[in-house]
Amino acid sequence: MSEAADMTEDAFLGGQLRLRQKRSGHRAGHDAILLAAATEARAGDRVVDFGAGIGTAGLALACRIPGIRLGLVEFDPELAALARDNAAANAIAAETIVLDVTADAETFASNGLPPDSVDVVLMNPPFNDPARHRGSPDQLRHSAHVATEQTLHAWVHAARRVLRSNGALTLIWRADGIADVLAALSRGFGSLAILPVHGETGRPAIRVLVRAVKGGRAPTRLLPGLMLNDESGVSKNELTKIMEGRAALPLVEP
Repeated sequence: MSEAADMTEDAFLGGQLRLRQKRSGHRAGHDAILLAAATEARAGDRVVDFGAGIGTAGLALACRIPGIRLGLVEFDPELAALARDNAAANAIAAETIVLDVTADAETFASNGLPPDSVDVVLMNPPFNDPARHRGSPDQLRHSAHVATEQTLHAWVHAARRVLRSNGALTLIWRADGIADVLAALSRGFGSLAILPVHGETGRPAIRVLVRAVKGGRAPTRLLPGLMLNDESGVSKNELTKIMEGRAALPLVEP
């Protein structure tokens, strides 16, 4: 199969965003769009997407909030190249940085990400449980999808380091791993807002979206769950707006 045939071009945000991605393997979907919708930023903010992949979450956020200074951090050079091309194809200004999120402070600084330099971090870390998920034999792809015991803590630590005081981190994770999220955020973060995401009404949540503030002191807020497949249709209109980039999720501080 040729390189062109190995790729697809897919529409997101109701056609506002068109992204090239590989036909096989992990593909961009709901998680990245929900992460973008859960992230608050303002024009002029420096926003960094950790583990950006082909750029989906960061570019979707830039579509909703024009004028952010976007950085796309991705350690797989092939995916980083796709992210760079996707930003250019959608006329979105973005800096693509080939970098392992678990790298040390000196490596981050040499790539333009010194401590206390970023307003907003969003991230979708590898979160598959290795005990229940058979990862790819390719080491890069395995690391991109399967979490170790250190993964979440390492990514949160990197976010805490680059964020300015009162900067915000937004992340998505498995719902059954919420205890790990709270533990990772217990050092240096506060003012948490937690949004459970349910695949079906009446079923346990499958994801949690969490917003945390560096140095925040406000009480934790547990928000009403988001239903992705509500048979009653009550929330379908609002969900459509969110998935099309016309509305944000309620994780910002009141």
